[in-house]
Amino acid sequence: MQLIPYIKKHTQLSEKSIENTVALLNEDCTIPFISRYRKERTGNLDEVQVGEIVKFKAEFEALEKRKLGIIKAVEEQGLLTPELQSKFQNCADLTSLEDLYLPFKKSKKTKAEVARKNGLEPLAKIIMAQRSDEIEFIASKYLNNEIVNEDDALEGARHIIAEWINERSDIRNQLRNQLERHAQITSKVVKTKKDEEKAQKFRDYFDWSEPLNRCPSHRFLAIMRAEKEGFIRIKIEIDTDRALDNIERRIIKSNNACTAQIELAIADAYKRLLFPSLSNELLKNAKDKADTDAIQVFSKNLKQLLLGAPLGEKRILAIDPGFRTGCKVVCLDAQSDLKHNETIYPHAPQNDSSGAIKKISSLVDAHKIEAIAIGNGTASRETERLVKRIHFKNPIEVFVVSEAGASIYSASKIARDEFPNYDVTVRGAVSIGRRLADPLAELVKIDAKSIGVGQYQHDVDQTKLKTSLDTVVESCVNSVGVNINTASIPLLSYVSGIGPKLAENIVAYRNENGAFKSRAEIKKVPRLGGKAFEQGAGFLRIKDAENPLDDSAVHPESYPIVTKMAKDKSIPLSDIIRNKTVLERIDLKSYCTETIGLPTLKDILEELEKPGLDRREKAKVFTFNQNIKQITDLQPGQLLPGIVNNITNFGCFVDIGIKESGLIHVSNLSDSFVKDVNAHVSLHQQIVVKVLDVDVPRKRIQLALHKKN
Repeated sequence: MQLIPYIKKHTQLSEKSIENTVALLNEDCTIPFISRYRKERTGNLDEVQVGEIVKFKAEFEALEKRKLGIIKAVEEQGLLTPELQSKFQNCADLTSLEDLYLPFKKSKKTKAEVARKNGLEPLAKIIMAQRSDEIEFIASKYLNNEIVNEDDALEGARHIIAEWINERSDIRNQLRNQLERHAQITSKVVKTKKDEEKAQKFRDYFDWSEPLNRCPSHRFLAIMRAEKEGFIRIKIEIDTDRALDNIERRIIKSNNACTAQIELAIADAYKRLLFPSLSNELLKNAKDKADTDAIQVFSKNLKQLLLGAPLGEKRILAIDPGFRTGCKVVCLDAQSDLKHNETIYPHAPQNDSSGAIKKISSLVDAHKIEAIAIGNGTASRETERLVKRIHFKNPIEVFVVSEAGASIYSASKIARDEFPNYDVTVRGAVSIGRRLADPLAELVKIDAKSIGVGQYQHDVDQTKLKTSLDTVVESCVNSVGVNINTASIPLLSYVSGIGPKLAENIVAYRNENGAFKSRAEIKKVPRLGGKAFEQGAGFLRIKDAENPLDDSAVHPESYPIVTKMAKDKSIPLSDIIRNKTVLERIDLKSYCTETIGLPTLKDILEELEKPGLDRREKAKVFTFNQNIKQITDLQPGQLLPGIVNNITNFGCFVDIGIKESGLIHVSNLSDSFVKDVNAHVSLHQQIVVKVLDVDVPRKRIQLALHKKN
């Protein structure tokens, strides 16, 4: 199979769209660039569709690479025939390819290989022919120094037969099908670990069994983690008699002395070779599927988090709360630069609340603070209550901000480079304030899996996780756009076509030459060539540039079209921007060219109407129920405000203002069936929940989404 038909088979996209997208990818174009600026070539494919082409292109290339390796290995054994080579080349998936290659694998010293060396393969062939009733007499002819009696000879022959059975693709596929449809996954507690405290979170699986094909990804990953940590043992079970009967029907064609030997060989092949191999394959496939599901959930959450509502360019006082070590306070200007830092001690054991109130009040006045950000960790609620007691001269909005990953950032090289003269506590407070101003710009500095918006992120395939999360970050950064004159190196590195090294060069050029005055000037950055400029220019913004298009998503390659539009309307370029009346009267068809069609022209018009528009909502103040301070304050039936802080396939977790988050199970999200949790709630959404049950010993809170009348 060739690349284009392979991708088409898996995506159902048009052949022309696939061909052109693959060509663009081979030209080192990025997904954001292709989906935004090459719509005519791709047939208007979106990021998801282009991403699918990327995925199956890589899958096909991996398959082809494996084929070449296998063909070379078989050729080196002197066993490659044109027919066999054709079979290898026509394999459409790795499973069938590996099954076909199985007989040619150079195995270690197997029982079958030992039997062959002892000259027993002819005897095995005689048994498989199933024509003799004198098999023991025939076996006596194969005795030697290693084979001392007929039983040894027959056992060796059976080992060879068992290997033949194991290598038959039809038998493997039949058993594979039975496993996929009927396998049960069963778990039992390790008795010596049963009473350990860490084991208790897995106690649901101390004696568990269910069909593997119905086991949801989150439960499968939990079971696998429990086994990995040594608290349970798992096994795969199917109807063994049925499996053996199916194999026997494919092999046994007579009823004589050979039949009993073949039956023994089948039982041996099943127990020793087939079942262990295929049940492990089944578990691996289940793990791959669970990984994919978990990564998909993580990616959706991360996207919502990165596109969370920014407060914008405001002067912010940020507080990283704490008890014994005090609360770290920093003041940031509208560009999020650090202007002041110190520590206050309003809580136990110092209890200097009056001193803290005076200090916060004076800092707010001195730095003309417009908003206060408080981290949601230890002492958060106490600090929030303290701040809300202060009577400020001007209205000040108070926000509680997620600290997830802040400690990772504060100890990172990025943080050390940004604030070499400050310790981790100050860096953490700065991160909290910057998250309020612009979540995307700050969160890109943190390893995505450390942000804490998924489940089992340390259990899934780490390479696949990183690839998926990097794609999400890249998508978010480019969908919002980046101010090249204020962006950090980590943020710039996710811009289409840029990467870490060019991001460093951009910042170095900016530090040496001052702010960029035009997109054209970007070409002066060392090692930023034409390709990188083409890929990235449309996503880089320059505020107050001479050419107003430099602060828009209109790509420089389309500037002549916009200039012509303005000229045709006999108005300056600046007057066409945001001029809805003029824009509505433009006949787009008259501006179509061989390379630019209506999809791109519609994008241009939409951008001209609202250039550089940040599609994210603005941050909103939220207040928890002040009477709920700990889990023991909760009672079934209470209605409470909350913020969704994590979404999974089985429901969502909600921050209700205490240490423990509550769970809204999918069954409590709606009165109807819930196929996708994200269709009902989104990350950081402000909702009202109803308390259903409180398990204080296990620190579990069951909630329901409150339906407004």
